[in-house]
Amino acid sequence: MENTMEETKAYPGMWVTADGHVRQELLPNGRYDEARGNRKSAYQGSYRIKGDHIDYKDDTGFTADGEFRDGVLYHGGMIFYKENQ
Repeated sequence: MENTMEETKAYPGMWVTADGHVRQELLPNGRYDEARGNRKSAYQGSYRIKGDHIDYKDDTGFTADGEFRDGVLYHGGMIFYKENQ
């Protein structure tokens, strides 16, 4: 039986939409950097994870949240897959 993402703390890393348009890097220090299309660092801010829930706060004060389910991140109406490194 495999460990869950919560158990392995496997959240940090690059998360990407299927079309590659949105790339969100969750850094191990609790910060994130999101690119959209050719726009690098389109959004930056902090994140907190509790269980399989993630809360975001970008550097302008905007907040959002998401959920990790079965190794997939659901956030802002988008679906992200963890990029293998």
